[in-house]
Amino acid sequence: MTQHTRITIEPGKRGGRPCVRGLRITVYDVLGRLAAGMGHDEILADYPDLEEADILAVLAWAADSERMTVSAAQ
Repeated sequence: MTQHTRITIEPGKRGGRPCVRGLRITVYDVLGRLAAGMGHDEILADYPDLEEADILAVLAWAADSERMTVSAAQ
């Protein structure tokens, strides 16, 4: 699994959901927009505090999370 230094989990923030760099933007906020067909530029315009590297970190985190889920199920 990759170390995701841009993805943080804090119990009192956003219900303990994984967030980007301690911001109140969750991994799921970004993934939902990507799934809806938004491009990186559109997401960055919606969230000015985000950086391109944050979007890539969200995708890497999601891929690793899925790998762990599949491995645990086997």
